[in-house]
Amino acid sequence: MSIELKVPVLPESVSDATIASWHKKAGDAVKRDENLVDLETDKVVLEVPSPVDGVLKEIRHEVGDTVNSEQIIAIIEEGAVAAPAKDEPKAAAPAKAEAPKAAAPSKASADLSPAGLRVATEENIDASKVAGTGRDGRVTKEDLVNYGKSGAAAAPVAKPTPGARPQERVPMTRMRAKIAERLMQSKNSIAMLTSFNEVNLAEVVKMRKSLGEQFQKTHGIKLGFMSFFVKAAAEALKRHPIVNASVDGNDVIYHGYQDISIAVSTEKGLVTPVLRDVQDMGFADIEQGISDYAKKARDGKLSLDDLQGGTFTITNGGTFGSLLSTPIVNPPQSAILGMHTIKDRAIVVNGQVIAAPMMYIAISYDHRIIDGKDAVLFLVDIKDQLENPQRMLLGL
Repeated sequence: MSIELKVPVLPESVSDATIASWHKKAGDAVKRDENLVDLETDKVVLEVPSPVDGVLKEIRHEVGDTVNSEQIIAIIEEGAVAAPAKDEPKAAAPAKAEAPKAAAPSKASADLSPAGLRVATEENIDASKVAGTGRDGRVTKEDLVNYGKSGAAAAPVAKPTPGARPQERVPMTRMRAKIAERLMQSKNSIAMLTSFNEVNLAEVVKMRKSLGEQFQKTHGIKLGFMSFFVKAAAEALKRHPIVNASVDGNDVIYHGYQDISIAVSTEKGLVTPVLRDVQDMGFADIEQGISDYAKKARDGKLSLDDLQGGTFTITNGGTFGSLLSTPIVNPPQSAILGMHTIKDRAIVVNGQVIAAPMMYIAISYDHRIIDGKDAVLFLVDIKDQLENPQRMLLGL
């Protein structure tokens, strides 16, 4: 029985997807729930598993092709068994005869998809030397990856001579291109302004040291800095609802909940999975949510639902050592909080100069609906909570 493998239903915000890589080739045996193909969208890479056990009979769209929601991309023969290994030499003979044609430099160069071109460039692979398994002998990204893993990849054709100025041109991934588009949209459509403050995190550090071990034993997860900032932001958003609002044409939409996006850096770019209903979450819930998203981001398992929505964003450039920055608002949100690295600095407390763990914080906001007063008071609210953590525990 032939089963159609289709592109998953894509949300309205995602118009189409690009086939990033096939993990099987036509004729291979497949198992139910085994990932067959990766689809790259503007926001995330989706895995498409096999719905049944059988054989991948036909691949209708190759790496680099653009596909739409519910489009058929392959045919699986349910219950079929792949040809035994002993038959492979006989079937491979014609392929050898045709190999020179498939490996011709001009054809290989013309047929490489953007993803394949990136692999060939990064791994210094001469695509004309790779036997293609795609339609009409086309060299796919998987062919290049496998060729590189086999150790057959050729060394660079020529080493740069002294004084040379090498450069390379690599196409953007769909996700990177979309990030670039949204950043430019944000800069060009929002009257953006940034305000700064600094926070003495001595009390937060003290609380983490005194209660961190007990917190981990009780909840099974470490008590980090991020949960303090997320909780403080949620409490401040309740008191400053305009910062949690968004613009829709000539209307301002006030959200009666706090869905906070957490900026996470991945190999493919910056993504912002959403912690929903943070106003109802405790510290352990927040830490667990952040940990789960971090793991999913590392494993490439973030779903489109994880990235949808959000009324406010927090980004932590301090993870990479940033001392100060001006974060860019993530539309249609109206504000974003920027965290930075913690540095011991000399400050004056009760007339005495002491060293304290200090962090600069920033809020970038849409000045069309958020006045400077509201933004500054919001930032001061967060500062007060973090310098007196008991306040947020008591909802003050």
